[in-house]
Parts: sequence; structure tokens; C-alpha cells
Amino acid sequence: MQLRTRLSLEYCTVLLESCIQSKSLFRGKLIHQHLLKCLHRTHETNLTNFDVPFEKLVDLYIACSELRIARHVFDKMPHRPKNVVLWNLLIRAYAWNGPYEEAIDLYYKMLGYGIPPNRFTFPFVLKACSALKEASEGREIHCDIKRLRLESNVYVSTALVDFYAKCGCLDDAKEVFDKMHKRDVVAWNSMISGFSLHEGSYDEVTRLLVQMQNDVSPNSSTIVGVLPAVAQVNSLRHGKEIHGFCIRRGFVGDVVVGTGILDVYGKCQCIDYARRIFDMMGIVKNEVTWSAMVGAYVVCDFMREALELFCQLLMLKDDGIVLSAVTLATVIRVCANLTDLSMGSCLHCYAIKSGFVLDLMVGNTLLSMYAKCGIINGAMRFFNEMDLRDAVSFTAIISGYVQNGNSEEGLRMFLKMQLSGIIPEKATMASVLPACAHLAALHYGSCSHCYAIVCGFTADTMICNALIDMYAKCGKIDTARKVFDRMLKRGIVTWNTMIIAYGIHGIGLEALLLFDNMQSDGLKPDDVTFICLISACSHSGLVAEGNYWFNAMTQDFGIIPRMEHYACMVDLLSRAGLFKEVHSFIEKMPLEPDIRVWSALLSACRIYKNVELGEGVSKKIQKLGPESTGNFVLLSNMYSAVGRWDDAAQVRITQKEQGFEKSPGCSWIEISGVVHTFVGGGYRSHPQLAQISNKLDELLVEMKRLGYQAESSYVFQDVEEEEKERVLLYHSEKLAIAFGILSLSPDKPILVTKNLRVCGDCHTAIKFISLVTRRDITVRDASRFHHFKDGICNCGDFW
Repeated sequence: MQLRTRLSLEYCTVLLESCIQSKSLFRGKLIHQHLLKCLHRTHETNLTNFDVPFEKLVDLYIACSELRIARHVFDKMPHRPKNVVLWNLLIRAYAWNGPYEEAIDLYYKMLGYGIPPNRFTFPFVLKACSALKEASEGREIHCDIKRLRLESNVYVSTALVDFYAKCGCLDDAKEVFDKMHKRDVVAWNSMISGFSLHEGSYDEVTRLLVQMQNDVSPNSSTIVGVLPAVAQVNSLRHGKEIHGFCIRRGFVGDVVVGTGILDVYGKCQCIDYARRIFDMMGIVKNEVTWSAMVGAYVVCDFMREALELFCQLLMLKDDGIVLSAVTLATVIRVCANLTDLSMGSCLHCYAIKSGFVLDLMVGNTLLSMYAKCGIINGAMRFFNEMDLRDAVSFTAIISGYVQNGNSEEGLRMFLKMQLSGIIPEKATMASVLPACAHLAALHYGSCSHCYAIVCGFTADTMICNALIDMYAKCGKIDTARKVFDRMLKRGIVTWNTMIIAYGIHGIGLEALLLFDNMQSDGLKPDDVTFICLISACSHSGLVAEGNYWFNAMTQDFGIIPRMEHYACMVDLLSRAGLFKEVHSFIEKMPLEPDIRVWSALLSACRIYKNVELGEGVSKKIQKLGPESTGNFVLLSNMYSAVGRWDDAAQVRITQKEQGFEKSPGCSWIEISGVVHTFVGGGYRSHPQLAQISNKLDELLVEMKRLGYQAESSYVFQDVEEEEKERVLLYHSEKLAIAFGILSLSPDKPILVTKNLRVCGDCHTAIKFISLVTRRDITVRDASRFHHFKDGICNCGDFW
């Protein structure tokens, strides 16, 4: 019986060898069943005869990609296998296919059973460590390599170089590489491709490539390793040189090399070259090639072309081209940039059908697409349905809320993110800070600044720019300047942000001085710089200076004015009441004036009560088609200010018929991290309405004693004078200021933000309130900041 079993086992081993060669899984499973029956029937105490056929079974299942069954057979073998080759086979399978943790776990189990690893074990287990970015585990394994004196082996050393480089331990990779006595092309490629993965290592990659050619000849894998570094720095010259080298060596027929070259040209904005490479590759193109070409169109801002190419790719699915999550996410991003909700929704459906919707990257891109298309409720619904969420998911929602004008909800989502235990990233802070800026939520903004410092985000120029903007819009212009001064690197956006910050605070001379400093630093202003500069001059009444820099922009800096520049100049001249100059300026404009130009003039007509000119400007705006309700409101208020109530009413009727609704006056103030909102006349909705009302009555008495008289022309209803006084008293900014006086200690400044332009009566009243209460009061309206102190506003009544 025992002899028959042994013969049967030997026969099974031979058959299994044949199955491994032909990858015949079905026959292998039949033999597996036979072996299990033999094992069950045998009465032998020594089962070593079963070791070889079961090892062959494990080998077969691995060869047929049945890793789960292979592991089950391995674990259930009659004896714990001592054959290191079998352990290596399993470790390699996990290292290539995952889960990578199992490869490392098997390695330590092998050591536990006293089975020494060999030179083939380490490349596999180190590959698993690099896939998991497990630097500490890899270092321990490196110690085992030293103990077994295998560090001098070229395969093991190459694996160490590859592991350290992929984990970002570039110094360790270089140390191992430098100690190698013999380096083959694989070792050089590991070093080059490893360094190429990391930003800022382009010079090192090129140095290694030059050194390599003194030792061995580069192959196509070398080129594949170098190209990402070239693409990263957008080095077109080196890209072309490598392309020429590939042509000479005959590497261009390699699909991976061709795709890499295409990617370089795309990132260097050479879309024609990229497309030519793509077309020349013919039928050898794979899904990665198509994805690279779509990505190239996106980088070069050819969004429609990217969509058309993707549609062609969809038609090739039946030809064996398989879409990946990366390609789908790229095209959804295109839909987001184009705000193409229709195509984006179709791709969402495709993602659901194909199962890609479960991919976190695709899900995050869908969130961003819905948010950028203004469908924030849809984005939120999808967010709530997601099984997995990370910092990118929350950032997409926060950014969506902020971009769609709901900063308060954006901050709530930020708090929810923190409560979920998800750590905010740099991009998250770049979305949160504008929300703080919009709400003038200084408490949250300061906390965000502290967090950014702790995380090291303040080394990033974009974050510092957002901090400057946030502090400036929260009324802390001095703190904004401190952030600016402490920055190690400032880009043109940084200088522009600081210039416009000074402008909205009415500190035009500081803006001009900063502009001089920018030029002294050797930075050339761009067209946005001059928009910021002329706007700053406008807010400070610096007409001559604004006029000078408008002319110098073209003459000295070669910048052709855009419509925004002309609108700023019209605003500058109009605010100063120079209507003849404005008329002449508009007539000489080389561009046809748009609504922004006429709106700036209409706003000045309202301030100076120039009804005749205002009516003419309004007709021009109506012909162009008003973009918002603002122009209707300006004209209606202008009629009301001069007592033409019927005309004012007619404007409001026209406004309503055309579907434009007037936004109610709304002001808000932050107290101890809580934002309190007030709507004009809507003070009754606040829980402290009685105290607010009493405080306003008290202030009114004191203000009148000092000479305050309500300016009834700012009441745009035809009511009695006494009623007009009460209407003015309950404007939203006065309600917010009264609440601030009640809630903040006398030494604390008051900052109120308003969604509309502050009216003349409120401006006068707040000057008296600052005098009565001896408080510093800052009001940020839709136009600029007003800093009130001791009965004076820094705008000099010019806004």
C-alpha cells in the first residue's frame, strides 16, 4: 500500500510539472483532489513523501494567479516546508500582486522557522517594503542582509538601492550604490528611476545619466526612468535630446518610451509634437498612451480636444483597450474645468457601471466636478454616499462651498473634517483661509495660521498669499504686512495681494511705495499688478498717480491695457467727480466699453447725484444687458435721493420683470469664534434684540447731542421723516456695531463686514459712534475698508 502511494505521489509530481509548464489549472485541481484522498488514506507516520507534490501544487497555483489557494495549500501542508525556493515563490507573488504586508509577514515567519533567506529572497521582500513605503522594515531587512554578508551581491544591492530611492531615502540609496563593486545596467536604472520620482532631483538624475555612460550603455528602461524628471522641470531642450537619442538607438518603437516622450512634450506645452508622437505610434498605443495624450491636452488647456480624444478612446474599448481610473479621473477633471455638467454626469454614470466610482481618486474628482459646476448639493449627496473619504474629499467639498459663496458652511465642513480625525493638507488650508477672509472670521483665520505654522505649510508661497489676503480682509493690515515681510520667497501674486490689500484699506501711498519696492527687488509687474495699483489709487483719491501709472504701463512696461484697466481708470476719475475727463477717456478707449466701465461711472453718478448723466449711462447698460441687480439699485437709489419716487418705483418694477432680485443689506461680526449675522430691519431675529435696540436708542441720543442728523436721502421709501430716522437706525451695520459694543470689552476693536456698500448716513453715524464710545470701529463693505477712530474715517469721506 505504502509503495503504491509513493509511486502515485511520484506520478503526481511528474504530472504537476507538466501542468506548471502548460498552466493547466483544471488538471492541477484534479491532481490536488487525488493528493488529498491519498493523504487521507495513508497510515504512514512519516509524510515527507507528500512534501514535493504539495510544493508543486503551490507552484502551480501561483503560476495560474490563484494566490489565495496557493497560500491555503502552503499553510495546510503536512510538514512546514523547508524549501527556501517555495517561500521565495510566495513572497515574490505577494510582492508583485499584494497584499504587500503578506510578503513581509512570510519573510519573518520563514526566519522564525529557522529557514535562512537567500539572495533571491531579499529583492522580493524589499519590493514589498518599497510598495508600502515601509522604510523602518526595510532597514531591519538591510541588517539581515549585512549579517548574511549578501550586501556585495549585485542583485541584492540593486534591490536595496531601488527600495531606498522609492522610499525617499536618497542618501541611503546613494551610500549603497557607491559601495557596489560591480554595477550593471539594472543597478544604474534603479538609481536613476528612484531619484527621478522625487522633486528637485533633476540635476542628480542628469549627473547619474552622464556617469552611467562611462560604465554601461543606457537601454530603453534607462530612458523611461529619466523622462519623468525631464517632464517635471519642463526641460524641452533635454527632452528633444533624449528623443533624438531614442531615434538613433531605435527605442522609439517601445510603447513605454514613446509614451514617456509624449508626456514630456505635453508638459513642455508642445502639443503639436506630443500629438505627432501619438499618431506615429499607430496600433502599439496602449491605455497609458491614450491617457498621456488626454493629459497633454489638459496641461496645454485644450479641454475640448481632450474630451474628443476620450470619446475616441471609448470607441476602442472593444479592441482590447481597457480604461483606467486615472484616465477617467483626468477626463472628469476636464469636465470640471469646462463646467460641462452634462458630460460630467455621463461619466459619473459610466463610473458607477464600471465600478470605478468606488475608486477614491475618481470619487474625489467627481466631487470637485460637481462643486465647480455649482451643484454643491449634488456634491454633498455624493460625499455622504462615499464609503471612503480622505483629506482630498473634504477639501473638494470645502472648496466647493467657498467657491459657491457659502463660506460659513465651508468652515463647518472643516470642523467636521477635524472631528473625523482626517488631517488637513496644504490644499485644505488654501480653501479654508479664503472662507475666513470672506467672513472676516479672524478667530478661525488665526487658528488656521497657527496650524499652518505647526505643519510647515507657511514655507509655501500660496499659503502665505492666502494668509496675507485673510488678514487684510479681517482688518489686520499690519499682520498681513508681517506675513509678507517674513516670507523667504515672494512671487508676483504675493506683491499683487499686498498692493490690493493696501488699496482696499485706503492706504494708497503705501501701495505705491510697495510697488517701488517690488521693482527694486527686480520683479517685473504684470497686468494684474496695474489693476491693483490703479484700484489703490482710486480708493485713496490719488488721481494724478493713477493716471501716471496707467500711461506708464504701456510706455515703460509694454503691457496693453485690458478692459479691467479701463474700468479702474473710469472708477478713479469718476470717484473724483471728474466727469468731463471721464467722458473724454471713454471716447478715446480703443475697446468698446462694457458693463464694468459704465457701472463704475453710474456708481459715481449716484454719489454726486448726477441724475442726467446717470440716466444716460443706465440706458447704455440696459442695451448691453445688466449682469446683476446692482445697476438697477444704483439708478433707483439715485432717483430716490432726489425725490423722484415714481421713477425709482418704475426702475424696481423693471428690475423685477427682468428677474433680478435686490440682495438685502447684510452685516456680520465675529465674537469669540462665532459669526453673528444681521439683516437690515431684521434685528428682531436676534436673541438679544431688546439689548441691541436699547443700545441703539442710547447711542442715537448721544449722537444727536453731538450734532448728528439722520440723512433721510438714504431712505429709499416715500415715508415720514420720523419713520426714515428709525429705518436708518436699523441698517444692518449699525445693528452689528451695537451688538459688538454689548459683547466686546471696551479695549477691543470692533470689525463689521457688510455685503453692500456702506450708505452715507451709516458712514456719518459710525463716525459719531466711534466718538461717543471711544472705540476703534472698522467696517468692511463691498468696496473697501473704513477705519473709524475719534469721529474720523481714514477714507476721508471718499469711497
